[in-house]
Amino acid sequence: MLARSAASGSVMFKDQTAIVGIGQTRYGKALPESELELGCQAVLSALEDAGLRASDVDAVGCFTYEKTPEFELARNIGFGELHFFAQSPYGGGAACGAVGQVALAIAAGIANVGVVWRSRKRSGADTRLWSGVEERISDHWKWSRPSGLVRPVDEVAMIARRYMDEYKVTREQLAEVALAQREYANRNPAAFMHDRMLSTAQYLDARMISDPLCLYDNCLETDGAVAVVLTRSDRAHELRQKPVLVHAFSQGMTREHQVMADYHGADPLRSSSYVTAANLWRQADCGPSGVSVAQFYDAFSPLVLFSLEAYGFCARGTAGQFVAEGGTRLCGRLPVNTSGGSLSEVYLHGMNLVVEAVRQVRGTSTAQVSDVDFSLVTTCDSTPNGALLLRRA
Repeated sequence: MLARSAASGSVMFKDQTAIVGIGQTRYGKALPESELELGCQAVLSALEDAGLRASDVDAVGCFTYEKTPEFELARNIGFGELHFFAQSPYGGGAACGAVGQVALAIAAGIANVGVVWRSRKRSGADTRLWSGVEERISDHWKWSRPSGLVRPVDEVAMIARRYMDEYKVTREQLAEVALAQREYANRNPAAFMHDRMLSTAQYLDARMISDPLCLYDNCLETDGAVAVVLTRSDRAHELRQKPVLVHAFSQGMTREHQVMADYHGADPLRSSSYVTAANLWRQADCGPSGVSVAQFYDAFSPLVLFSLEAYGFCARGTAGQFVAEGGTRLCGRLPVNTSGGSLSEVYLHGMNLVVEAVRQVRGTSTAQVSDVDFSLVTTCDSTPNGALLLRRA
């Protein structure tokens, strides 16, 4: 039975579901498998991890950007009859939404076992949404692309430049995001950049992609897939792995948002993450001070700075100093992106961050933080987004 709030009579979501399985493929460039094959591998690995059969699955969640239809995955793997299927939008903003929506369906009694996956052949240039060119722009991009902001990195670079100018953040401080995450990747044998070291000098000498963002401020272009399996928390203790409770979930979008940058808002530096964070902490039994480790979406390194502030781990304008002091390192105040993240592990629209958040609660990360009770994972700061707060059972 679901608990009910005495104040409002509403069904409470907190801790009613758990992630019980995680799976991943190898990561690389130009992998021979198709996106369907990679997705199947990751889902089967996650089901094996949980000790469940494919026929147990009756709920599926994925991205609107996913090229593999749910029915293709279902019939290739052998799922049971599905009672719930949903897709979450906004690319990098979707991972926590996809997981959270399946968790909601399970908590509400609509379904029993859910799978969420992301599969990408990112190394092919034709798979990137902005690779095509239109003769006439009629959607929201008409406010930015005529000015030369043709890629996501260009829009994030403009916001980053404003932030760095307003708060006197240096490139050396920004470099610490990439350097810390590369160090985590060097500890992670599965990471694409596992064997490649990165120094401050290399960072500062790297070519610019969109000023002030250089090569190492940008996510990898890689192939691979990951998946998670969810079920009710009262059933989770019967399964193979230690359950990781879904403690709180939220999505967020500001009033006048434009994808990748809120140019129309009164404060362009107040992203949708502030909306998500306020609602997430409203639900939770802890605040930022109770979180031991975080996985912040990092397609571009400034997003980590923005997220540190939006989720309340440091005051606005101080994230540059926070990272410069080693705050996101393993021995820091808040270890961040401990598998290497999108900058150094793999770029799967942030679903790999969900898997790492689970590993931290389980105690199986290659950069394990001690005594993790709460593990935070978020999606893209610069789009409509979401967040999950995971808890030790």
